[in-house]
Amino acid sequence: MRIGRRSIDISNRDKVFFPDDGITKGDLIDYYEAVAEQFVSHSADYGVTIQRFPDGIGEDGFYSKNTPDYFPEWIKRVSFPRRKGGSFDAPVIGSKAALVYLADQAMITAHLYLSRKDDLEKPDRMIFDLDPPEGTKDYSKARKAAIDLRDILAELDLKAFVKTTGSNGYHLIVPIRRGPSFDDVRGFARKVSESLIEGDPGSYTLEQRKDKRGKKIFLDTLRNSYGNTAVAPYSVRARKGAPVATPVEWDEIEDGVDPREWTIENVPRRLAQRGDPWKGMMRHARSLESRKVM
Repeated sequence: MRIGRRSIDISNRDKVFFPDDGITKGDLIDYYEAVAEQFVSHSADYGVTIQRFPDGIGEDGFYSKNTPDYFPEWIKRVSFPRRKGGSFDAPVIGSKAALVYLADQAMITAHLYLSRKDDLEKPDRMIFDLDPPEGTKDYSKARKAAIDLRDILAELDLKAFVKTTGSNGYHLIVPIRRGPSFDDVRGFARKVSESLIEGDPGSYTLEQRKDKRGKKIFLDTLRNSYGNTAVAPYSVRARKGAPVATPVEWDEIEDGVDPREWTIENVPRRLAQRGDPWKGMMRHARSLESRKVM
């Protein structure tokens, strides 16, 4: 396959990657080629950890943080220092060719770091991870948590964006101006969460232990840490049906969109019809330093 100036040797297109659905490696590659414009618009400035399944999701996969030596030189890298010493070279999905190449390398899911490659210590996004209570598939409470957080953030003049995770819940993302450290951003997110809990202590919690949460929604702010990642927008998940982590509009959350509603089969059509709800998201970045959570 030739994409621009790059030539990619595609192998084993007929290999089944999602055995319950008959979805092949070729289908995965075709999907990523179809959504490359939107995918790369969100990934080009960030390192990524890739989740690979050479024999499909019916077998064990693995996470790859470091770029293998055999990857072509035109796959960009960012040197990522480890807190305990040393570093690794995280790949960067900066082009359609890079995305298709990684799909050919059995990448099903991409997980983006939360800081841009030119300053890994300063995040430019704040994230809230919202899952339903353990053992339930009732997502209404997680959706309500997203809406309630959105409204609190709006009072602080911070604009929130939301996506389905393709797994068990939703991610709420707030673009921010770089400056505060990860610790500061995580602390700010915790204060926002505490404000929400104060208004509705029966629905929300910051309790990390699952056995102590009961039926409450865990407002997970812990991803706001150096070296942590979040599933990339338009990334496929290694689950039955090949669901996709999909940016959605707030009215879709209000109407009850399911975390796995959008899949490899229908996301390209969705983008053709509606476009990307996160287009131009970073133009809404605001400073946290001048904002005080009551």
